[in-house]
Amino acid sequence: MVNTCLVEIYSDEYFMREALKEAERGREANEVPVGAVLVAQNRILARAHNLTEVLTDVTAHAEMQAITAGSHALGAKYLWDCTLYVTLEPCVMCAGALYWSQISRVVYGASDGKRGYRASALGLHPKTEVLSGVLEEECSALLTEFFRSKRS
Repeated sequence: MVNTCLVEIYSDEYFMREALKEAERGREANEVPVGAVLVAQNRILARAHNLTEVLTDVTAHAEMQAITAGSHALGAKYLWDCTLYVTLEPCVMCAGALYWSQISRVVYGASDGKRGYRASALGLHPKTEVLSGVLEEECSALLTEFFRSKRS
């Protein structure tokens, strides 16, 4: 018999909510609110949000921070059997890093038609499974509100 409580806890939505918490931490630090969590065997290995303003580093995206922290936690450069949950579709730079990490799965919330990797016709590693649109409304709303507040 499967414990349905555990199945619910460790769903894509559960981990995307954890990524949303990271995005909120980024927003509080005046960063573009993108959050990511790296998961292996239903365990969060790394939590990250954008740090581009704090570090004055255009490469300090949430995904890059999570990849680095996760690799250190695993003691390995490849993220086999790992899933990255990220609130916004990865950009080309992050997609390249995810490609080289050979991550097994990427789950993202909001699509990015202008700067997302799909707009460039680039792909992730052929063995990487991608799922989009998980908690898309919540992920999009956080970004929309952040940029609206910047314009006013």
